[in-house]
Amino acid sequence: MRKTDKKVDNKLRLVLTDVCETALKEINGFQWLTHLVNYSNFPQSLKVVCVFDTNDHLATFIASSNKNLFTSLIESKLNEIDIKLKNVAAQLLYDTEENCAKFHNGNWANRLG
Repeated sequence: MRKTDKKVDNKLRLVLTDVCETALKEINGFQWLTHLVNYSNFPQSLKVVCVFDTNDHLATFIASSNKNLFTSLIESKLNEIDIKLKNVAAQLLYDTEENCAKFHNGNWANRLG
């Protein structure tokens, strides 16, 4: 990773930590988030993975207005560090601890890799 990529990644981690802390307080079943990126194709390659505890909580979230608010929060936080995405929602992925346990024996490295 180049030095400039490392700086961007550090900023990205900071703003996504803020998003995570907000979501933990406000979204039922939300557990954590992470990001995946290939800096040779940034920001188009950026994916933010939002993880919920169960499929039921995720389904409830997706059907609610919270999903749009959450997407807007992520977009505004990324904008704060000058990361502009054409379609934020297309770069958000949702998953559950339940599915990781069921299909990857709880191994997130394998599931996300």
